[in-house]
Amino acid sequence: MSESNFIDYVTVFCKSGKGGAGSAHLRREKFVPKGGPDGGDGGRGGHIIVEGDRHKWTLLHLKYQKHFKAGNGQPGGRQRMTGAGGQDVILEVPLGTIVKDAATGEFLFEITSHKEQKVLMQGGRGGLGNWHFKSSVNQTPRYAQPGEPGEEGWKILELKVLADVGLVGFPSSGKSTLLSVVSAAKPKIADYPFTTLVPNLGIVDYHDQKSFVMADIPGIIEGAHEGKGLGLRFLRHIERNAMLLFLVPADSNEHLKEYQILLNELKKYNPELLDKRRLLTISKSDLLDQELTDAISSELKDIEHIFFSSLTGYNIQKLKDKIWQILNS
Repeated sequence: MSESNFIDYVTVFCKSGKGGAGSAHLRREKFVPKGGPDGGDGGRGGHIIVEGDRHKWTLLHLKYQKHFKAGNGQPGGRQRMTGAGGQDVILEVPLGTIVKDAATGEFLFEITSHKEQKVLMQGGRGGLGNWHFKSSVNQTPRYAQPGEPGEEGWKILELKVLADVGLVGFPSSGKSTLLSVVSAAKPKIADYPFTTLVPNLGIVDYHDQKSFVMADIPGIIEGAHEGKGLGLRFLRHIERNAMLLFLVPADSNEHLKEYQILLNELKKYNPELLDKRRLLTISKSDLLDQELTDAISSELKDIEHIFFSSLTGYNIQKLKDKIWQILNS
């Protein structure tokens, strides 16, 4: 996916439809001089509906059309005929999209499954026709209810990538390379910071036709929680991952310190992220001999960790086994 096409935050103005007015019609037919009220109800206004679509990966299609207006309900007719309802407007969004009120910041709902629908704004109710108001003391009411107005306002749609495993590490720590090796994803790879500018998803095949989804999140730097680097733009995507896989490259000068910096950035952004299941890995381990491997293990003595190499395939299966174990524990 082109970086310029990945949009994960949009603000849109929505307006649901007004309800149709009830009819105040009085029945008039030959041989029925006093037919009485027979005005029908007005139709409801159209809803604004948000629907999940697993085939969408970005909010780009909502970036340029900022206003959405549902249809108004039609007025009621004679013979108690109810007016037609207003046409609904359906906003299709990727799975993992949350919706907030732009004015208050209030969380409204999230969309997590294909074809799941949530009503963002209710259409106004149609007014009651005059036949509802007939009584023993008022045989021919000549009035009916007007339709109720719809709702309107600005809403925020924010995409948080849904994945089983989120890859967390500094730029050029080997996240994209790992994803390309264990899945069919083809992320952009080069040995310079911020090669990855958008989250990449890959499906990792496991034994017996089992699989899990891995997300390559753009690299974190110290100060990311303050918006430095790609900062807040992509930290939100880590919130939706079931587990976090930390990558510290073998050629790092201080492996434990780098891991602690990553944890600290997540904690400062959202302390709840540290409640997620996590695993530390040492990438690019083909650069190490046994002496260096032992030295790093000694440095990380109390932290569960795995050495692996995407280049040679060293411990890739062991890593997949451990991920599957954690996901299903």
